[in-house]
Amino acid sequence: MRIPSLLWILHFMNLTKGQDNTKILRYRRSSSVSGLCQAGCATCSTMNGCLSCKPRLFFHLEMDGMRQRGSCLSSCPRGHYSTRSPHINTCTRCKEDCASCFSETFCTRCHPGHFLFRGKCEDSCPKGLTANAAMRECTECPVGFELCVRSNMCARCRADLYFLHGQCHITCPRGFEPDVQLMQCIPQVDCEVGEWTEWGPCIRKRSTRAYRKGKETRTRQFLRAPSIYGDPCPHLSEIRKCVTKKRLSQKRLW
Repeated sequence: MRIPSLLWILHFMNLTKGQDNTKILRYRRSSSVSGLCQAGCATCSTMNGCLSCKPRLFFHLEMDGMRQRGSCLSSCPRGHYSTRSPHINTCTRCKEDCASCFSETFCTRCHPGHFLFRGKCEDSCPKGLTANAAMRECTECPVGFELCVRSNMCARCRADLYFLHGQCHITCPRGFEPDVQLMQCIPQVDCEVGEWTEWGPCIRKRSTRAYRKGKETRTRQFLRAPSIYGDPCPHLSEIRKCVTKKRLSQKRLW
């Protein structure tokens, strides 16, 4: 009975030793792989970088000269969108006109020269929207704007509104008047007149009985005619009463 028991003990010791050797080989292999791989890689190669990633990381391929190298990232770089699946999480490049995107069909920012509208990058904005070059997106025009160059500057107004300095008005502001043909607010022009002349000679009417009483006149000219809604010109002449000077009688010389 002692011999079978001894054989069983030796067999158990050899089995335990074999398992330990297997663990050592696995540890050496994993240590050699982790030493070659970048952080986050589950498997890798010296030629192509990461081949697979650790859980929750995204697999990203990028060009390294003429070769593609893989890397494992916590989030996808700009110009790529992330997709998750039970097998692998990947980073995929956005469409050519998208600077950044949420998915293959939804852009979040466009390259210069394109404008974001409903998740797509367009060459121009539809009617009623303005192309905002700074934000690279189509923004709504304010109320009354039919066409605008910026979010706060109009290029054309509705048919019932007047245009002035990039804005649309129901009525023209003070200092301006409506031009119903052009549908614009134009500057209001008031009449402008010159200085008064000196008073003219005092003239007595022959029909009057008042002795030495007459009238004298002064005038002025208008320099600029008023517009339709401008202030009209004031009177251009004034008359006031005066007293004629007494004539000195000439003495005859003998």
